[in-house]
Amino acid sequence: MAGAVAGPEIERLVQLLARLPGLGPRSARRAALHLIKKRDALMAPLATALQVAIDKIEVCSTCGNIDSQNPCTVCTDPRRDSSIIVVVADVADLWALERASATNGRYHVLGATLSPLDGVGPEDLTIDTLVKRAHDPGVTEIILALNATVDGQTTAHYVTDLLQDANVKVTRLAHGVPVGGELDYLDEGTLSAAMRQRTLF
Repeated sequence: MAGAVAGPEIERLVQLLARLPGLGPRSARRAALHLIKKRDALMAPLATALQVAIDKIEVCSTCGNIDSQNPCTVCTDPRRDSSIIVVVADVADLWALERASATNGRYHVLGATLSPLDGVGPEDLTIDTLVKRAHDPGVTEIILALNATVDGQTTAHYVTDLLQDANVKVTRLAHGVPVGGELDYLDEGTLSAAMRQRTLF
């Protein structure tokens, strides 16, 4: 059995890095070595940024986004269209839509999707807050930007039922052929959805 090749402090760094999504033990070891080699240029600023994040990061009380202010930057931006609320499962989805500049609306982060197998029920999500926001007279559309999975679609149907008495249009993201996609490489479910949701050319 191989012995330890570094002290406990470095091993602890590797173990913590390995907990990050997308990093396994080997990748974490490479990342730790890179940080150590570039300790002045990377490790010290990273440590400072992490400490600032610990002290300053908050969850937005309006939409559930993560930011250094509450309400968050998106919610306080006067250029945003407050009549549209885009519902996402997670902050990562919000950030993905923002990277794509896909919408100018406001957001609502549910925190997850309904998943009975994982013990996630309606009480674990911020659905009540969403329903309250949807009843605001200034809101005209709720866009359900949830994953095209069983859990995502179950959540979308559940939310839609709860919004029936709100005077809002409820829409969802289109499903189908991705930009640049080739039909031969797509799965049957994607092709079926694309065919059902075809539009005028």
